[in-house]
Amino acid sequence: MTMAPVFQLEHPGIGKTIAFRPVSLELDFDRLLKWQHEPHVIPYWRLNIPAEQYREHLEAFLANRNQTLYIGMLDGEPMSYFESYWAAGDIIGRYYEAGEQDQGVHLLIGPPDYLGKGYALPLLHAMVHFQFGHAATENIVAEPDIRNSKMIHIFKRCGFRFEREVELPDKTAALMFCSRQDFERSWTADDQPAIG
Repeated sequence: MTMAPVFQLEHPGIGKTIAFRPVSLELDFDRLLKWQHEPHVIPYWRLNIPAEQYREHLEAFLANRNQTLYIGMLDGEPMSYFESYWAAGDIIGRYYEAGEQDQGVHLLIGPPDYLGKGYALPLLHAMVHFQFGHAATENIVAEPDIRNSKMIHIFKRCGFRFEREVELPDKTAALMFCSRQDFERSWTADDQPAIG
């Protein structure tokens, strides 16, 4: 069983095709469970829990109509996980004046072999590009763990600006925002993608 991507682009900056498809419990449970137990993921996601407990978590997240879960792929290989959500209906909407069409994003790269190769920024660029495909969305919010300096740097390079630290129930976060205009300015000439 395979699932067709809902979005893909050829990214010249890395010379690879980035694509997103919805998460499937059947196809992706084992993969996501493994990724949540990777040492580089555990400190920030804290979902290194037993399989049955993670299944309940994933089922609940898949049933939540306020968000959509995606598998990110490079040249057809699943290697990342994204949560795209509507900020007004999320806990982050309590920490700022969220617009009804504001979206938010969480992401992780799963397999360690993909770390340190410059993929995080192109992947984030592609997802934010996909989110801004919703014409009414003018802002994307992110709230990475304040300890995750690498991801905060990547969000900034993608056009996000740091607003302030916020104390969420599960972490101290960097509240960050990206406007459509700032995002468009974040692309370099070499990064301009061909959308498929």
